[in-house]
Amino acid sequence: MKQHDINRLRTDKWAKYVLLACAAFLTIIILALIVFMGQQGLQTFLDVSPLEFFFSADWNPDNGKFGAFSFIAGSILVTVFSILVGGPIGILGAIFIAKLAPKWMRNILQPAVNLYMAIPSVVYGYIGLTVVVPAVRDFFDVPIGFGVFTASLILSIMILPTVISISNDALLSVPKMLEEGSVALGATYWQTIWNIVLPAARPGIVTAVILGMARAIGETMAVQMVIGNSPRLVDSLFAPTSTLPSEIVVEMGNTPFGSTWGNSLFMMALVLLLISLLMIFVVRKISSNAEVRA
Repeated sequence: MKQHDINRLRTDKWAKYVLLACAAFLTIIILALIVFMGQQGLQTFLDVSPLEFFFSADWNPDNGKFGAFSFIAGSILVTVFSILVGGPIGILGAIFIAKLAPKWMRNILQPAVNLYMAIPSVVYGYIGLTVVVPAVRDFFDVPIGFGVFTASLILSIMILPTVISISNDALLSVPKMLEEGSVALGATYWQTIWNIVLPAARPGIVTAVILGMARAIGETMAVQMVIGNSPRLVDSLFAPTSTLPSEIVVEMGNTPFGSTWGNSLFMMALVLLLISLLMIFVVRKISSNAEVRA
């Protein structure tokens, strides 16, 4: 064996070890986060019953009340409404970029979407605070413009780059021969997109939607600036409420470490992390099932 081949094999071997070490390091970090937050968060149940924490909306730390149901419900509602608005718009945008836009326009839109992802969340929050909140208040004639509706509207805009980018890649990965065969059999281009391209790209599109949901449920600053931050159960789309991330941000500077109040915030963070990990697991499951079918 030549020296060049020996050096290449040695380099490949070391690269394998480095990549394995990086993967192990990331796994250790994630497990350490789960263990640390779990260790602190589970201490909440020494003073508060799990039933009260998860199913009570009475949050009043000064009186020893730590019901987090209103924050969990707020996070879920904001995420669902944002994906109901941003999901279809993002998918339609991806279809336009991948299949309908001329090449010169595609060359502009694709980098623009990537730049769109780099806008800090606080910028979205500030625009929502100064523009969207007054607009919602005036248009819907409500006392205040803060609430689930405004937060969902901001989040639906924020998740668009994620949904568009991943859906666009999924649509472009569909083999051209499927489209050509459909058109050759007499289908129109719209029928081809709807009946051939979209079903073939469905795993990637579903992945885009779930990752958009993960982005929405974990968003902090933008939501904190427009949702009103009131520890109350949602009774209207235009009423102020709070979510798990926004409530953690609001209260983390006032809580003594190791207290029931502080431990309850760690428990809320653990719930948020587990929800995000569950979404990532679902994405991996969808991707693996798509590979098996292929």
